[in-house]
Amino acid sequence: MKDHQDWNAIRSLFPYLQEFKGRVTVALLLLTVAKLANVGIPLTLKEAIDALDPQQQDIIYLPVVFLAAYGLLRLFSSLFSELRDALFAKVINHSVRRVAGNIFEHLHKLSLRFHLQRQTGGISRDIERGTRGISFLLNFMIFNIVPTLVEIALVTVILLTQYDSIFAIVTTGTILLYIIYTLIITEWRMRFRRAMNEMESKANNQAIDSLLNYETVKYFNNEQYELQRYDDKMATWEVAAIRNQTSLSVLNFGQGAIISLGITILMLLAGNGVVTGELSLGDLVLINAFLLQLYLPLGFLGFVYREIRHSLADMERMFSLLKEDIETVDKKDAPTLKVKRGEIQFEQVNFHYDPNRQILHDINFTIEAGTKVAFVGASGSGKSSLVRLLFRFYDPQAGKISIDGIDIRDVKQQSLRQAIGVVPQDTVLFNDSIYHNILYGNPSADKQAVFDAAKQAHIHQFIERLPDGYDSLVGERGLKLSGGEKQRVAIARTLLKNPQILVFDEATSALDSHSEKAINQELQAISTNKTTLVIAHRLSTIVNADTILVLEHGKITERGTHEQLLKQHGHYAAMWALQQTEGK
Repeated sequence: MKDHQDWNAIRSLFPYLQEFKGRVTVALLLLTVAKLANVGIPLTLKEAIDALDPQQQDIIYLPVVFLAAYGLLRLFSSLFSELRDALFAKVINHSVRRVAGNIFEHLHKLSLRFHLQRQTGGISRDIERGTRGISFLLNFMIFNIVPTLVEIALVTVILLTQYDSIFAIVTTGTILLYIIYTLIITEWRMRFRRAMNEMESKANNQAIDSLLNYETVKYFNNEQYELQRYDDKMATWEVAAIRNQTSLSVLNFGQGAIISLGITILMLLAGNGVVTGELSLGDLVLINAFLLQLYLPLGFLGFVYREIRHSLADMERMFSLLKEDIETVDKKDAPTLKVKRGEIQFEQVNFHYDPNRQILHDINFTIEAGTKVAFVGASGSGKSSLVRLLFRFYDPQAGKISIDGIDIRDVKQQSLRQAIGVVPQDTVLFNDSIYHNILYGNPSADKQAVFDAAKQAHIHQFIERLPDGYDSLVGERGLKLSGGEKQRVAIARTLLKNPQILVFDEATSALDSHSEKAINQELQAISTNKTTLVIAHRLSTIVNADTILVLEHGKITERGTHEQLLKQHGHYAAMWALQQTEGK
């Protein structure tokens, strides 16, 4: 099962390599030439030594040709190896870029359900390790394992044809023993590597989560508690890391012992051949050079195999992200939504996140084009779920949501979301400049449009007073700004988007009374003649809504204008009376 997963991970890289068939082919040719030069080095060295051996001939001469050839072959081996690496660098790095981009794109396509449950730190570390593993796998599998095996085959053929078969038998026997030992011990070690990866991801996730919630940690004086939780995970990681290193020492010692045994046997055989006159001094040097030339890359082959297994383990977690199902998908050949009027209709909509807890029950309402409809109700009554369904973060289990009579499931999600502007209750900003955060509403807008949006949101003067103006950084999640300032940036961002449908999810909840009044006047102005859906906590902000819908436990219990609802003396009237009392 594990081999099947490993093969799938390797096979998933083939399409990226096919983009550079020419480069891969030339790189493999350079690799072949470099290996042939490598194998030729001991052969020329043997001839040079034999020419210098007084026992081989009466006249000693300087074998210039062989020594020059020896130097050139070393030069060519290095030159072609470096050319190969330089040529293949684009293949590796472009493949890493494409895989990382595909995963990043896929993560954005996944449902809100996935992102509400995700662990950001763990995912970040999985992607980082996975992309690093791809780079290692592509580089070393193609340019180390395959060429080393080719070199082993070439040397074995030379030993078989030029010398007694015992040399080839001992060489191949040592190599086989080395490979078998490496495979067995490496497989045993993989459990420690996986345990390290898992605990490192968990520790990293907890650290990021704790730092993101720095203020909360400080409010509750829980620095030591956070440290203890982090240290508990790192303690488990430490145990796995120590076992990983200890098992590596076992592996390295065993490999060294096998290589030492093989070299000792072969040198004894070669030395005996020189004494009996069957071999020349050059033959002894040739066999020794071949062995060193083989065992050095073979030792590296053990490292490469270990790292490839580690890389595959790292890639497992990264590629598992691509297997996460996309919950809301566009239909094949779905058309682009073109909002002509902006009428929104919910028909018998039922929805739940968990089958055991129904959120919305048989919701029916229509927001006429260009009108404003407000939703009020206690926390958990289903108000925000309506926005998530309209934005198609989820699909309802039953019923239909349409815009201008078109089911939103039948159109492209991108076009649907382009038509809707949302100012959320909890505004989270990017850790970038204020300018970037406003521009995010429409990245193609010019500077003046950004300034105009900021002026409409009553934040332009505040920004101008900052030392860095629009280039001021807002900090992680906008923590350098107050709640009201963040909210105004969010409003400016939505104004810049200029959508046909507006959604205000308690958009002024973080503002003081003076700012709220000013912003509400602007919201009233920009929502004129636009279909507007308002989720409100402060009822004073929605008294001018065309229709107010009261939600209780996922059901619409009252509907009408502000005056009509007050006359009904129902839940809305009770909420209004309570807020009027609180305001005094």
